[in-house]
Amino acid sequence: MPIEQDFNWNKLQNGSDIRGIAIDGVPNEPVNLTPEIARILGLALVSWLSQKINKPNNQLTIGVGRDSRLSGPAIMQAVIDGITASGSNVYDFGMASTPAMFMSTITTGFECDGAIMLTASHLPFNRNGLKFFTAKGGLEKQDISAILAFAQANAFEISTIAGKVTSHDFMSVYANQFVDKIRLSVNHPTNFEQPLAGLKIVVDAGNGAGGFYADRVLQPLGADTTGSQFLEPDGTFPNHVPNPEDPDAMAAICRAVVDNRADFGIIFDTDVDRSAAVDGTGKELNRNRLIGLISAIVLQEHPNSTVVTDSITSDGLTQFIQEDLGGTHHRFKRGYKNVINESLRLNESGQESWLAIETSGHAAMKENHFLDDGAYLVSKLLIELAKSRLAGKTLTDLIANLQEPIESKELRIKITSDDFQAVGGRVIEQMRALALSHSDWNIVPNNHEGVRVSCANANEDGWFLLRLSLHDPVIPVNIESNVAGGVDRIEQQLVSFLKTQEFLVI
Repeated sequence: MPIEQDFNWNKLQNGSDIRGIAIDGVPNEPVNLTPEIARILGLALVSWLSQKINKPNNQLTIGVGRDSRLSGPAIMQAVIDGITASGSNVYDFGMASTPAMFMSTITTGFECDGAIMLTASHLPFNRNGLKFFTAKGGLEKQDISAILAFAQANAFEISTIAGKVTSHDFMSVYANQFVDKIRLSVNHPTNFEQPLAGLKIVVDAGNGAGGFYADRVLQPLGADTTGSQFLEPDGTFPNHVPNPEDPDAMAAICRAVVDNRADFGIIFDTDVDRSAAVDGTGKELNRNRLIGLISAIVLQEHPNSTVVTDSITSDGLTQFIQEDLGGTHHRFKRGYKNVINESLRLNESGQESWLAIETSGHAAMKENHFLDDGAYLVSKLLIELAKSRLAGKTLTDLIANLQEPIESKELRIKITSDDFQAVGGRVIEQMRALALSHSDWNIVPNNHEGVRVSCANANEDGWFLLRLSLHDPVIPVNIESNVAGGVDRIEQQLVSFLKTQEFLVI
């Protein structure tokens, strides 16, 4: 199908990714990521990469993988057709994870010049997208803009000799890296090969691409994975949204742990760059608990290090990281790339930071190329689980002192103006002025996004953060309180204020 001359390529950009509607099925969501568009994006990546690393097309090798989405096979074939039409070679990795695609650029024997993952993370079945990597990591926003500019120009030279396509089982190579790491790190005194023997560990892959972790990582390490669920890839996602932030998804893995009397539960998002866990009692280890747990592990290994998180983490987490663990908690902006890049910046400035983690479950570590890898994160937890068991302790002993709020809530206020960024900025400034005039509210310093306010009144005893969404015409408001009814009391004052503002839907 020919592409319309006025096709809006820039609309495909979603921060540092490309995302679009790949198949029909949702009203008022017309397809804009067709196979032909995908073929051109394959050509565009080659043009960008060739210039970026100064290597001719016919000497480039690009890895391509996909998650379980229904549109995946057709979109993947189209991307491969575009790459090979330029003369570049392709390693076809089939069903893969996003972190594995990065690892294909630095793993001995593969060393792809670039890699593409076809995924739209946890978004609905009709969506798909492309994530790009080089050996330096995931591409930035400006790189995506440059690729889309090549696509829009559509002035590619088609090679007279097409590139070759070679299929590889890279996921087994990638999985074996975890098997080796866990064995070496636990260093079990009597069962080196199977340090997870005697542990029952349940995996919920949400019918995404994460099912490999059960049979290619846990089972070789001796774990009993009975009760693992939704491991088979299915792009209709028939059981629950593959998203560790989704309440139904977390309820499903909690039930599986309890029903199977498991020691531990693991849940991945669709493309395995995010994860969460469940302890042996069926209690969620996500959001602040997950951040606290991995912070405890990292700060054991790297004392006094800085932990970078997004902006909506709790006051109790800050207290735990700084007072109990002896680290520094650095809150930054929402968006996993923002958090990762801030940790990189701190390291470059001389402030040691070994962990960057977002509340959503994106976690990146200095020891792992600052790659946000859900499988790497849970592997670190499993190493500590096995060590704790040998010492007669439990994993969650590490976060025994983490104070959690009594109540929490998120409001999402829609902005009706086309110039939503200007409206959002004005609302934030007026909120700042209101907080300054409030006798019991204090603006929190060193805040990098929106306005964060500490509510000192004993009937509120909490905080709120009002910010502008990264991409959408929405003002999210996060509220937490350490007393019953505190969130409602804070919310009432905020709603009264927001009702005075133009272009907001309360």
